[in-house]
Amino acid sequence: MFTTGKPANSQILIIRLGAMGDIIHTLPAVASLKQSFPQAHLTWLVERRWQPLLEDNPSIDEVAHLERDSIGALFRTWRFLRARKWDAAIDFQGLLKSAVVASAAHPERIYGFHHSQVRERAAAVFYSNKLLSTAVHVVDRNLELAVAAGASATVRTFALPKGLAEGDLPSGDFVLASPLAGWGSKQWPMEHFRVLAELLAREFRLPLVLNLPAEQRCRAADLEPCLTHFSGLAGLIHATRRAAAVVGVDSGPLHLAAALGKPGVAIFGPTDPARNGPYGGSLAILRSPQATTTYKRGAAIDRSMSDISPSQVFEALRSVCSSLGSATPIR
Repeated sequence: MFTTGKPANSQILIIRLGAMGDIIHTLPAVASLKQSFPQAHLTWLVERRWQPLLEDNPSIDEVAHLERDSIGALFRTWRFLRARKWDAAIDFQGLLKSAVVASAAHPERIYGFHHSQVRERAAAVFYSNKLLSTAVHVVDRNLELAVAAGASATVRTFALPKGLAEGDLPSGDFVLASPLAGWGSKQWPMEHFRVLAELLAREFRLPLVLNLPAEQRCRAADLEPCLTHFSGLAGLIHATRRAAAVVGVDSGPLHLAAALGKPGVAIFGPTDPARNGPYGGSLAILRSPQATTTYKRGAAIDRSMSDISPSQVFEALRSVCSSLGSATPIR
């Protein structure tokens, strides 16, 4: 465990390789570590595609990449890890690959969650210090792990970059939705988004903008009357900052919106919003009473997601839309 008497050149390795929402959920824990050990050098090891989330973060001194494209790339990562004397590695991911990376760095101590609280139980074999968390939400679990590693302060802040303008966005207010999720079972039917777009346009003259990766551009015509915004991660961050409100499912873009304090609606089905829901209270949560919690990665949309109607989401958005200067309710 660290103490405030550690020398200024203490080296702390943060391991959270991906994905988007999980990285966002780790930001407060890392901010807590930096505030507790301001003189320590914090290095965050991450997969390259997620680096835009960590740009200009005042709590991170260095961002390093896990390179896995080839044997040579793996060797470069191993050589980077072994070139330093790490005081501690903190594995916020709880996978075998992240635990192996922590072990490869050969730190004095490796902190991680108890084997009953990691996705791959074998990961805990590599930890010298294991935490059995009592928190419910992932953000709070990560904060507990930071405290277990010696953090004396708890900071619930999300330092996120400004993003970069990409693609076309309306000049005025709009509602932003990111319809895709890592599992098909967590998605809301696309037809529901189209109906919601009609309701928003009819009553408030507000466009619903769907953010999608560039490779989905061929679908634009099928998504009308929704507007479409195709971008990478930096463009999504910019669009979320600009949005007047957000509609999301349990995926990275929703957690980005929550971290930025955006109002709107979070639609949940198979996953538990108490554990994985938007953090901070700015987003209303809708979940069917018939929803059954499961973390099985289903490919088809879960019935409980389909049960949430466009009119329910629209009504949950009504107060937000009514308060917008550019929204003009039709009487």
